Amino acid sequence: MKEGQIRKRARGIDRAFDILDHLRSVKVSQRPAEIAQALGAPTSTIYDLISVLLEHGMLEVTDANGSVFLGRRVYFLGLAYREYFDLTREAGVVLDEITATTKETSQFCMLDGNKYTVALQREGSRPFRISANVGERTPIPWTASGRLLLGHFSDDEIRDLIPANDFVLPDGSHTDFDAYIAEIRQAAKDGFFSFDSIVDTFTHCFAAPIRDQNGVCVATVCIVAPKDDARKNYAQYRDALKSAGDKLSHSV
Repeated sequence: MKEGQIRKRARGIDRAFDILDHLRSVKVSQRPAEIAQALGAPTSTIYDLISVLLEHGMLEVTDANGSVFLGRRVYFLGLAYREYFDLTREAGVVLDEITATTKETSQFCMLDGNKYTVALQREGSRPFRISANVGERTPIPWTASGRLLLGHFSDDEIRDLIPANDFVLPDGSHTDFDAYIAEIRQAAKDGFFSFDSIVDTFTHCFAAPIRDQNGVCVATVCIVAPKDDARKNYAQYRDALKSAGDKLSHSV
């Protein structure tokens, strides 16, 4: 295959993943023309790629208008990944233990490209219910885990990774880049980070790293608790998470 053909095929693969990521993000089926408009891509290209994705079961038609959404093959690929990736299975058990002990919502979180996502969650049993949309992509600087997951990146790599708009917080204020870097470096030393949630003004977020054999933080375990409970039980929640992070690090 000629070099030009290889580059063209690579661009097509990238665009196909853009379609899958877009549908995951909007969480509703859409017509090919709507997808093309959202991606700023030629409609003919999107129609061709959707046709291929439909053939392979990666997309499914959902209505008479030709709207499409993620297909069941995506689900089966996810199951295969979870079966292979032992950490996710181990994390579910550890989250059960954390929530049983603390009564708070616990989470297993990872990077998804240049965003943060909650991969697993166990809701707490307190009357004050806290939940997040598992799999939803969130700006990294908005999260406690975002101070741990980037600890192995250089300052320049962090600047290149995170879109400038992601430093704009929900209230319209801006995260200072130098202050954010300082928090990342301190969190790496402490092996822990917590702060009052940027997204939810009623909660406090705790996070501890899960490290691979090279000491790189590949995921985090978290507790999200009402502020009053967080202050009252701070040491208990911190120690529970650090212990859980150490335990899961042995599974990586």
